[in-house]
Amino acid sequence: MPPFLRLCCFGAIVAALSTSVHAQTMTSLFDFSQSSDTDKWQIVNDGVMGGRSSSQASIVSVDAGGESKGETSVMRFTGNLSLENNGGFASVRSRPNGSLGLDPGETIVLRVKGDGRRYTFNLYTPDRRTAFSYQLDFDTKAGQWTEVKLPVDKFVAHSYGRPMPNMKLTPSQVHSVGILLGDKKPGPFEILVDSINIE
Repeated sequence: MPPFLRLCCFGAIVAALSTSVHAQTMTSLFDFSQSSDTDKWQIVNDGVMGGRSSSQASIVSVDAGGESKGETSVMRFTGNLSLENNGGFASVRSRPNGSLGLDPGETIVLRVKGDGRRYTFNLYTPDRRTAFSYQLDFDTKAGQWTEVKLPVDKFVAHSYGRPMPNMKLTPSQVHSVGILLGDKKPGPFEILVDSINIE
C-alpha cells in the first residue's frame, strides 16, 4: 500500500477510535426518550416571590439535526419572561432522586437548540438555604443545535442571585439539575434539550 494511503487509513482509524472512546465515556443523566419523562421535572418561576413569568416543559419530537436522520424526543422548555413585580426568572428542574453521581473534574454536556439567549444551568444539593444553587451560564445559538460543555468545577454557589464563592460544591451531593432563564430581557423564550450527559 502506498505511504499516503496508509496515512489516510491510519487517520480514519484514529478518528473512529476517538469517537468510540468519547461515546463510551459519556454517562447519560437525561435523554427524554419517554413522554413520561416530564414527570421527573418541575417548573419553578418567579411567582414564588410575586413575579409574573410563566413557563412549561413538555416532551416533543423534533428534527434531530446534525448527522442524525429522522426525529428525536426532546424536552421543550418555553414560556414568557416578565420583569413585573420585581420578578424576572423562569426555570425547570429535575425532581430530587438521590445523588446523580457527579465527581470532581467531570463535565456536564448538554445538547440544546436555543433562541440566542443566555441561560443558566443549576446544580442543587440537599441544602436548607432558600433560592440556593450552584450556577454556570451558557449561551445558545438561535435555531441551531449546539453542544454545551459545563465543567463541574466551574460552578459557583448563588443565593437569591448573589454569588457566594466561598461555598464550595461537593459534586457527590448534587441530587437535582435545572435550567433557568433570568437575563432581564422580557419576552417569549424557547430552548430544546436533547440530552444531559456526564463526561
